[in-house]
Amino acid sequence: MKAILLVGGFGTRLRPLTLNTPKAVVPIFDRPFLHYQLDLLEQLPEIDEVILSLNYQPDAIERVAGDRRGNGPRIRYLVEPRPLGTGGAVKFAEPYLDDTVVVFNGDVLAGIDLRAVVDLHRSRGARATIVLTPVDNPSAYGLVETDAAGNVRAFREKPDPDEITCDTINAGIYVLEPGTFDRIPPGTKYSIERRYFPSLVERGETFVAYVERGYWIDIGTAAKYMQVHRDVMGGRCAAHPFAGRADNEPLVDTSAAVDRGVRIEAPCFVGAGARVAAGAAILANSVVGASAAVETEAVIDGAILWPDSAVGAGATVRDAIVGRGARVEAGAVVGPGSVLGDDSVVTAFSKV
Repeated sequence: MKAILLVGGFGTRLRPLTLNTPKAVVPIFDRPFLHYQLDLLEQLPEIDEVILSLNYQPDAIERVAGDRRGNGPRIRYLVEPRPLGTGGAVKFAEPYLDDTVVVFNGDVLAGIDLRAVVDLHRSRGARATIVLTPVDNPSAYGLVETDAAGNVRAFREKPDPDEITCDTINAGIYVLEPGTFDRIPPGTKYSIERRYFPSLVERGETFVAYVERGYWIDIGTAAKYMQVHRDVMGGRCAAHPFAGRADNEPLVDTSAAVDRGVRIEAPCFVGAGARVAAGAAILANSVVGASAAVETEAVIDGAILWPDSAVGAGATVRDAIVGRGARVEAGAVVGPGSVLGDDSVVTAFSKV
């Protein structure tokens, strides 16, 4: 069995964070997001190869993936000559697919039982299986209608409000049979969601749904990127580095330097080599990345500091994201919803 991770996108909804860091490898605490998806695939030991479908900044992703696998499945890197879309990327990988394939969109994290999904696919003799998840507002996603037996009967990508007939959406996780890829033209931008899935319905092929009612998130916006950290810290998503922790203590790396007199609230995370000076405050739902610096009297409140960033004396960063190497100088205030790109500088006593 093979798996394909569709990680070639530009991550436009996460800009400016993704200008220098592809979405697949943005840091979640102290690990690249890609590693969380690879963790999920470990549920299926029969997967002997994971194909990373690349386009945007492929070298950055290869460096990270190469650091991860050890004795796990082989990783094959396929760099699209140009953006081919979700379906075109799968078609591009077709020469390497000779059996059932698991496909992940590059921005989803789910607490899903992949074994159950594959078992359903095989027991139904399905040509394709799609994972669905219920949401409050389906209009922002691909709405999927099923019958009583779990067969997919209609697929509407980002429907208008008057087209909404159910609350289950495309969760971006699929099990597919390579024999269905003949309808995808090679070398052409092609959408799984808008063309491939509707073609399965139109042809009456066995296309079934697995509904996942547990944790699911698309990290593709700054708000959702922040939310996944809070969900992990709050126990709503059982994932590294908080999974299995029985206590509610702050999680501080042993190599971090946190001075005495720092106010630190749980849940929060302080990464390797970070430095927090006396008198600073690291409040609940905050993440201080590796080698970041927080000076005296600074307040980090529900914010995420990427590695190598710095917050000056008396500055406040609240419900915001500070990119790699960015500096918030003394007395400055970075407010809710702000996203600072890499190497940004907020000068002393400024407010953003």
